[in-house]
Amino acid sequence: MPTLTVRNLKNKEVGEVKLSDAVFGAELNESLIHSAVRNYLANGRQGTAKTKTRGDVRGGGRKPWRQKGTGRARVASIRSPLWRGGGRVHGPAPRDWSYNLPKKMRKGALRSALSERLREGNLIVVDEISLGSSKTKDFVSVLVGLELSDNKKHTKTLMVDSLDNENLILSSRNIKNTKVVNSFGVNIYDLIYHEKLVLSKAAIEELDAILAPKKKKVTKEAA
Repeated sequence: MPTLTVRNLKNKEVGEVKLSDAVFGAELNESLIHSAVRNYLANGRQGTAKTKTRGDVRGGGRKPWRQKGTGRARVASIRSPLWRGGGRVHGPAPRDWSYNLPKKMRKGALRSALSERLREGNLIVVDEISLGSSKTKDFVSVLVGLELSDNKKHTKTLMVDSLDNENLILSSRNIKNTKVVNSFGVNIYDLIYHEKLVLSKAAIEELDAILAPKKKKVTKEAA
């Protein structure tokens, strides 16, 4: 069971926390993480791209010249794909790109990514993320205190806290390269994209409850 130092917002050690092997001790599974990222990106596609075929382009109802006798090639419509201003052949059409990934695979990818952030040393645990107001400068001071910013350049940071920390969410909206979510909003893309991961102790407990594999019930007959 891995143990990690708990820090306050001024980057001082205030204790230790034990992380569960089930969530933070998983092996790196690159193929599973790749599948989860592809699924996340596919589900986020709008799928609204569309081009006009010759049937959608306005005009072209009259045959431009007669079929025979002119010496030119036969043409049925000026909106032919061969003509300038005509329709497009085999262009994109609206479609739904989303597909379902099994829940066990999604959770397994999250456990693998969280465990890899821990092994890399890019996981920071803080005891509590409490801000007195929703001002941006208060959030910047937190990043500076945790050595994630020098007031000019911010490290790509994902911060996870409990559901009801409104000041944290509001104060972080104007900061580039940082994102604040609750435990239920953690996704595989954010874990891979951001270099640093900051978790509160409350968020760790919630992630354990969400991502820990469920134990199979043993029936009397099986026993």
